[in-house]
Amino acid sequence: MDRAIIFDVDGTLAETEEGHREAFNTAFEQAGLAWSWDQDLYRRLLAVTGGKERIRYFIEDFGADGAPQDNLDEFIRALHAAKTTAYTELVGAGRLVLRPGVRELISTASECGYRLAIATTTTPANIDALLAATFGDAGQGLFEVICAGDSVPNKKPAPDVYLRTLEELGLPPGRCVAIEDSRNGLLAACAAGIPTIVTPSLYTGGENFEEAAMIAEHLAAVDFADIEKLFG
Repeated sequence: MDRAIIFDVDGTLAETEEGHREAFNTAFEQAGLAWSWDQDLYRRLLAVTGGKERIRYFIEDFGADGAPQDNLDEFIRALHAAKTTAYTELVGAGRLVLRPGVRELISTASECGYRLAIATTTTPANIDALLAATFGDAGQGLFEVICAGDSVPNKKPAPDVYLRTLEELGLPPGRCVAIEDSRNGLLAACAAGIPTIVTPSLYTGGENFEEAAMIAEHLAAVDFADIEKLFG
C-alpha cells in the first residue's frame, strides 16, 4: 500500500493534556517549586509545543520565581525528566483512554492495508507508555514509523517532524493524511503538504482550523470512505 495515515499523539490519540498538566505540577512540587499550572494558564502555555520549551516559556515570559540564574538548560532538562516520569506513571495506571473512534480507525486502516505512522512533539517515553496502556503488547507494532520529540530540530508548527515522517515512509505528502487536534499541528502538517483532519480536543476547541481538509468532533464521527477521498 502506498498510502499512510499519520497521527499526532497528545490530544489526538487521547485527551492527554490534562495528564501532562498534572505531571508538570507533580514535578514542580517534587522540586520544591511554588508553581501550579491551572487549566487557563496551561491553555496559554500550549501555544508553545514541547515540554522543555513550555517550561522555558513559563520561566522567561511569566517571571516564574525559583528558577536558577545559572545552568538553566540543565535545570529544565531535569525538571522535564521528572515530569516525564510522573506522566508515564499516570498513564501506566490506566488513567487515560483513547478518544472515540481512534481504535476503530486504526483497526480499519490496518485491515485495508494502510500504513500507519506517528508524528508528534512528545517524548518517546510518553508514546511508549500510552501505546502500552491502550493497545497492550501490540501497541508498538501498529505504527511503521514513529517520529517523536527531539528527532527533529524544530517542533510544530514547523513541518520538520512531518517531513521526517514522509522521508521514513518513502511517500509523497499527497499519499498521506494527517490527523491532528491543534492549530500548531495543523500548520505543521499543511506546511509539509499533507491534507489534515482535525478533531479538536479539550484545550484546542477554540482554535482556527480553516486550513483543515476536514473537521470533526472526534474520529467516531468520520466515515472511513471520506478519509479515503482525501488521498491524492
